[in-house]
Amino acid sequence: MKRAIARLYWSLSRWTQRSEPVDPRGAGILLGAPHTSNWDFVFMLAIAWQGGYRLRFLGKHQLFKKPFGTIMRALGGIPVDRRDPSTVVAEVVDRVRAGERFHLVITPEGTRSGAPYWRSGFYRIAQETGLPVTLGYVDRRTMTTGLGPTLELTGDVVADMDVIRAFYKGKTGVRQTETIEPRLRDEEG
Repeated sequence: MKRAIARLYWSLSRWTQRSEPVDPRGAGILLGAPHTSNWDFVFMLAIAWQGGYRLRFLGKHQLFKKPFGTIMRALGGIPVDRRDPSTVVAEVVDRVRAGERFHLVITPEGTRSGAPYWRSGFYRIAQETGLPVTLGYVDRRTMTTGLGPTLELTGDVVADMDVIRAFYKGKTGVRQTETIEPRLRDEEG
């Protein structure tokens, strides 16, 4: 059913979906960037449903209150209390170590309001679990969205982020002026 909905969506959308094959292990981290609009969520659902991926995503806890909480959880949502985000990495790592298999969508910008750095949770989760990181994207200039290459992070934050920056260079979000350069505070030393 989800694949049929996704196929219908892409057939009607002005956007074109282009994706590389995802790591066949059935689990990983899907980055969603640049994250400048709520449309990014719709795009990622349609990409995941078309690919048949078991999707989980992080969302601010307010989205999980009535009346939308049940829907958000059914779509794969994991609520994050932004007042205390320190438990998020540990919770996701625990799920992976317990054997749960899923593709976790993370928008490393964290918010759509242009923070100066990406949040490093995706990097820490990948390092602690060994999950590969697939670079999901939106590019308003070309009206394309999809999944790019899958990376195994090396632990060399600067080198890994250089590869990620090279991929996202020139890609702009739905709201082009809110796109920021991929950079982690951890790169500063």
